[in-house]
Amino acid sequence: MDFLVLFLFYLASVVIGLVLICVCSKTHSLKGLARGGAQIFCCIIPECLQRAMHRLLHYLFHTRNHTFIVLHLVLQGMVYTEYTWEVFGYCQELEFSLYYLLLPYLLLLVNLFSFTLTCVTNPGIITKANELLFLHVYEFDEVMFPKNVRCSTCDLRKPARSKHCSVCNWCVHRFDHHCVWVNNCIGAWNIRYFLIYLLTLTASAATVAIVSTTFLIHLVVMSDLYQETYVDDLGHLHVMDTVFLIQYLFLTFPRIVFMLGFVVVLSFLLGGYLCFALYLAATNQTTNEWYRGDWAWCQRCPLVARPPSAEPQVHRNIHSHGLRSNLQEIFLPAFPCHGRKKQE
Repeated sequence: MDFLVLFLFYLASVVIGLVLICVCSKTHSLKGLARGGAQIFCCIIPECLQRAMHRLLHYLFHTRNHTFIVLHLVLQGMVYTEYTWEVFGYCQELEFSLYYLLLPYLLLLVNLFSFTLTCVTNPGIITKANELLFLHVYEFDEVMFPKNVRCSTCDLRKPARSKHCSVCNWCVHRFDHHCVWVNNCIGAWNIRYFLIYLLTLTASAATVAIVSTTFLIHLVVMSDLYQETYVDDLGHLHVMDTVFLIQYLFLTFPRIVFMLGFVVVLSFLLGGYLCFALYLAATNQTTNEWYRGDWAWCQRCPLVARPPSAEPQVHRNIHSHGLRSNLQEIFLPAFPCHGRKKQE
């Protein structure tokens, strides 16, 4: 049973790593590295396996499916099962504060509620019925979002800050990105739920990590393990060091230590992404706009080759109107009349 739990946590870590690599490969600075790695694998992996892997990756990342939703719930369930089964019980025996121990469950409830809303809420799908209404929401900057541009797929006039999602196959108002973990686009109408989901997910992972770490430290201090000695393979006597102490704890509480390592890594990854998402919210940018603006900056870089006649256009963020106004736009978005339709 312990081996199965450890294997599933390891598999989850690999999947999260693959998602991060996939996201990072979208940035211009890492595209060359990703292409180079793909060429190396093409020389090693048989063609039949390459085709199968390509079909699998296309299904996972380029079609709407519930794979990552199921994986998300399984991982969250495993972490909270281990927390409830061992950490919570041990901490109660050590007379930890009950409010302290119940905090992860409170965060879990808020997280699952915001997760559900992010999944099912219309992100701001543009249709023939609401196309004209969305055209007047944001001003066109004539650089990143020029006027009178039609979507080649939907055959709709593209409002400023909108984008066609190739996964969902529809245009989204104030498009941020498509998130495989919620199987939905993140747009004007569900970005607030996504930020709350991301915040509570980071906080719950960090809280579980803090409680588990506090329990292990408390256990070490109470049992005076750090004052113990051990004999190595050569028969030499050593004072208990940090490495040996961690090994001892891993052998004594393997599931707790492995879960702790998993949630610590997850906390740092989610914390970094949360800081980025909050920066975008504070400056009234979307991930799509930041990505395209970063490319526009690269075009102005003297190291980037371009035709001599090409004059780079400077992009300015014309939608930022101060922190309070920017956050109000996200958490209290405007809904054009008759614009909200059910997803088909």
